[in-house]
Amino acid sequence: MLPAYIRIHDAIKQDIEQGIWKIGQRLPSERNLSENFEVSRMTLRQAITLLVDEGILERRIGSGTFVASRRVQEKMRGTTSFTEIVKSQGKLPSSKLISYIKTQPSNQEMQQLQLSPRESIIRMERVRYADQIPVVYEIAAIPEKMIKNFRKEEITEHFFQTLVKNGYEIGKSQQTISAKIAEKEVAAYLDIDEGKALLALTQVSYFTDGQPFEFVRSQYVGDRFEFYLENN
Repeated sequence: MLPAYIRIHDAIKQDIEQGIWKIGQRLPSERNLSENFEVSRMTLRQAITLLVDEGILERRIGSGTFVASRRVQEKMRGTTSFTEIVKSQGKLPSSKLISYIKTQPSNQEMQQLQLSPRESIIRMERVRYADQIPVVYEIAAIPEKMIKNFRKEEITEHFFQTLVKNGYEIGKSQQTISAKIAEKEVAAYLDIDEGKALLALTQVSYFTDGQPFEFVRSQYVGDRFEFYLENN
């Protein structure tokens, strides 16, 4: 059985997809929603936070939570490995694992990773550092069937290297970047002030045969990391 917050996440997302809640529309308060779904406010907040991380909802300080507007998408080249990027700049990469669980995928994770409802994922939440300075908070979803024979440390510490060593060929990625502000919990993880500007990146990475193997939602500290586009 799916966790309560995932069921609420899926229900709200379905209402948005069906046009019950329109783009730009303000959602009811957390108290009202928690009463409607008959769950605690903490459980409701988990669902809302996941929808915000996915770019489906957006929080506006002092105003509430709204259905997010459609955003302009810009293609970036290459499949990014945070570890390799940091190393290439002469810095020491590291990470702090916050959570690592086997669970059922959300609708978005199923779609992005081309999974069935019966398949499981590993969802890991971590903060990543360059020279011990927190740079990015991320939530990664990986098909459990693909990594069930790997050790946990091989996934959490050097995932891309583990794949290559085991004969996988990493291909393209699809990326979407947008702006957002740091919420309290993420701000604490990144050692920044709440409300500070962040760069939000979602990325789906594929093997050369077109199979998706990772779906990541990341929040970068803007003055600690920058993206650039390279066009041939």
